[in-house]
Amino acid sequence: MTVGARCRAPFIAMLDDVFMIRARWLLSLRLITYILISGIVIFRLRYPGFLGFPYFAYSFLTLLLPVLLVVRRWLNVTFVIRSTSYLQSLVEIFIIVCIVYMTGNVNSSYSGLFILTIISAALVSRLAGTLGIASVVSLSYAFVIWFGLGLGRSEGSATRALETIFSSQDAAFYSIFLHILTFFLVAFVSGYLVEHLRRKDRLLADTSQALRQAKLETDDILRHLSSGLLTIDSGGRVIFFNRAAEEILDISESDMKGRDFRDALAGRMSRLADNLNDVLQSQRHSRRGEVEIRKRDGTVVAIGVSTSLLADDQEGIRGVIVIFQDLTETKRLEEKIRIADRMAAVGELSAAISHEIRNPLAAISGSVEVLKAELNLVGENKRLLELIIKESCRLNQILADFLMYARSRRSNFNRIELCRLVSDVIEVIRKLPSYRPSISLRLLAVESFVYVYGDEDQIKQILINLIVNACEAINIPQGEIIVTIETGAAGEEEVVFLKVTDNGPGIEEEIHDRVFDPFFSTKRDGTGLGLAIVQRLSEGMGIDLFLHTGEEGGTTFILQFNKIPGASHAPETSVSAVVDKKP
Repeated sequence: MTVGARCRAPFIAMLDDVFMIRARWLLSLRLITYILISGIVIFRLRYPGFLGFPYFAYSFLTLLLPVLLVVRRWLNVTFVIRSTSYLQSLVEIFIIVCIVYMTGNVNSSYSGLFILTIISAALVSRLAGTLGIASVVSLSYAFVIWFGLGLGRSEGSATRALETIFSSQDAAFYSIFLHILTFFLVAFVSGYLVEHLRRKDRLLADTSQALRQAKLETDDILRHLSSGLLTIDSGGRVIFFNRAAEEILDISESDMKGRDFRDALAGRMSRLADNLNDVLQSQRHSRRGEVEIRKRDGTVVAIGVSTSLLADDQEGIRGVIVIFQDLTETKRLEEKIRIADRMAAVGELSAAISHEIRNPLAAISGSVEVLKAELNLVGENKRLLELIIKESCRLNQILADFLMYARSRRSNFNRIELCRLVSDVIEVIRKLPSYRPSISLRLLAVESFVYVYGDEDQIKQILINLIVNACEAINIPQGEIIVTIETGAAGEEEVVFLKVTDNGPGIEEEIHDRVFDPFFSTKRDGTGLGLAIVQRLSEGMGIDLFLHTGEEGGTTFILQFNKIPGASHAPETSVSAVVDKKP
């Protein structure tokens, strides 16, 4: 529903309420008139036979009117209501005419019933319609007086009765004149008052609509703010709590609104409660600060809080307005900026030291290799020479890793078949010094061919680093490393999960956030660049990287790719000797 539709709905509801107020007056007046007329017809006139059908129709219309007013809430029967009311007025006029005729004609004391009919008509019609009903009443009254004076007399009595009526010397003239004057005066006054009431009703409806719209727009704005909004009164009672506040604080509006904030925020958000209590007690707003809260699942979240005093010229400080935001994403961006700054510094450093280290290192390694070939050394001298060669190679590898991490190469995206690529990497791993024959290294794939987009060389480098890291982490005789390729869904997209799982000791929960930091390592001879390179290459290709450690040890690194259509249902053939198919 649009905002305009939501605004019109309260306005229509207000008009319905105004109409129902007039309807109650109309029903009350109609009921009183019906009771009076029924009493006269039944007890005074003894229910004459010629009034049988008119009285039945009058009773039916009187009962039909409240039914129509009730169903008006669901059906548009306004025209039917007006038509029924007019028809009821006409039948009512006919019955009153009969009552006047049978109870003394010009001397009847029941002619005042016409006034109730006119007032009732004013409640459902405008001034012109009310005057129209008054005209019908006047003509009917004059006709019954004329008819009563001329009925049953000699020939020409009707003419003489008409002359009598228009003779200013006869009492009938004054009676008719005063009654007609009264009818029109009542019609004009009641019609004018009802018109005035309608204008007031319209003005009230317009004003109510404006107030409702202003309230709706204000509530919409406050409730849909991306920042959390909390308002408390001078006693500490929560009087407003928007949707963003529910999400950020992980607490529902029903649990907050109307409660003392100290009780509602105690426990998980005690620091926030203390902050607000200090502001309320000191009656001095605080500038933007940062506090930590704990959600229901135990997650600690940092939020930025800013408070303002809700003041009034007459009552002084009425409460406190609190605006807060979840700083999780901001912290993440700050961390990314920090890493980017660090990478820029590392890049500058790597460019400066590349020639300063690698060139002398190459000269040393070359010279030692020449000496080893030309000199026939034995014993301690031979061992020292081999140590120089070994450490030179290690230093060269460290420098190569360092430069790979520091330099960012543009990824060359291609369509890659993962099963083949993993099989090639496994064959490479088997020839590296980090691999031991006691480690079971295998691939499990649910499909023979799984295609993704990426840079083949960079994905190989990622896998080599992850598997080598797993080999070095395994500290038991019978190690196991499983590379798993699975397909699944992330939202509406089909994705591929590439998992590297080992049965090593696992990674402690406290250092999960640090394992991808450059130069951080728990190994004695580790450089701390292997996993940092994995993260850097994954980010460059837009691959999601996850880390999971089991409760009983073992570590799983998960790479998430977007799957692309391929020959997923090709005939199952052995991709590699190290590939196992899941049943």
